[in-house]
Amino acid sequence: MNQVEKTSNFVTWLIFLTTLTVVVISTISVIFPALILSNSQTVQDLESLGISQKGPESFEIGVWAIPLIITNVIVFSMYFLYVKERLPNTLSNVLKKIFRIKISKKITFMIIGILLSIYIIGSAGELASEENWGDYGGVKDKTENRSLEQAFRSFDVPLKFFFLSSSLEIFDNIRVIPFLASIAMLLLTYFVTSKISNSRFAGIVAFIILLQSNLFLSYDTSATYENFWILFYLLSLYLMYRFWSLSPVAYILSTLAKPLTLIFLPMSIVFILRAEIETKKKLMILLSYGIVVLISIVLVVSLGINVSGREEAFSYQEFLMGFTSFAYQLRFDGLVLLFLIPLIFGLFIASIKKIKNAESVMVLILGTLLITPALAGFTVDTNQPYRFISLIVFFAMGVGVLLSSKKQA
Repeated sequence: MNQVEKTSNFVTWLIFLTTLTVVVISTISVIFPALILSNSQTVQDLESLGISQKGPESFEIGVWAIPLIITNVIVFSMYFLYVKERLPNTLSNVLKKIFRIKISKKITFMIIGILLSIYIIGSAGELASEENWGDYGGVKDKTENRSLEQAFRSFDVPLKFFFLSSSLEIFDNIRVIPFLASIAMLLLTYFVTSKISNSRFAGIVAFIILLQSNLFLSYDTSATYENFWILFYLLSLYLMYRFWSLSPVAYILSTLAKPLTLIFLPMSIVFILRAEIETKKKLMILLSYGIVVLISIVLVVSLGINVSGREEAFSYQEFLMGFTSFAYQLRFDGLVLLFLIPLIFGLFIASIKKIKNAESVMVLILGTLLITPALAGFTVDTNQPYRFISLIVFFAMGVGVLLSSKKQA
């Protein structure tokens, strides 16, 4: 084994162990909802962390604990039997057929069209009613009364208010363009996943995983907690393969929709480095990102844009408690809760087999899970469930990578 291979293996193990550690810590509150909370007595406002209340006993198990344990035991037992070639032939053949499924463009178009039609018909009725989220009044007031220049100078998500204002002006309904953005995000999840996995079937599976998510369906038509930010971030990943010069532009647009995606920059760099594209193109993309970010910093300074957040002194207890949000805020998304650990192991195995995008998706999941603790520990911002929609998207992409139809050099 040469030095390059040793370094690559080290990076793979580092990404895997770091991601697994964060996932396991996040999963503790799925099994014991009150365990971390019971050791954080000084934190007064649990609601600000997106947590409803403390559990009565530290080791009282949660409703998802038994299903989580059973699911993981079954999955890892099946994998062990598969490796030892002791899995029943019938089941083994079924699994092999799943990984070999290939779907034509025509059939893919029909499936996506049918699923999208069902989704649109089922969700369009929500547009006729007002939102009941607590922050909706403030968002609507800003949309109607605040200029885009004011929003930009305060770095107050100007792109979000541009789209919301456009939705009011064009459709006389603030929720229409956010709904269109959710439709676009479903399609983009398909395209990104099918591209990195080289499998239309994997793209369809990712599409379905996002479509069935309770979290996605709870916010898909929301103007208060819209999906513009994750839509443009996903677009930046997709454009790395299609029109790389526009990728950093899409990334900057995502930060204008929500500054939170500034934290995603290291994740994007890893994605670039592990993407299956030419080395020369990778260097060009990295350079273009550097130039765009540098220009953005110059504009912020020269125009006097206020980017100061609501930071506070770091709190270790609140940082630790931030991990519990995963269990509380995804409690209706059982698919992610039950299969996240097996997915991380699956992505690790795929990365060992030289499927580079497996590492990229692990980093995307890692970064998303760390955002909530970071916000809780370093700022006074509240942790809202909608931020985990990005985790649902990356989870769906991860499942697609496991269905990848080819290995990458």
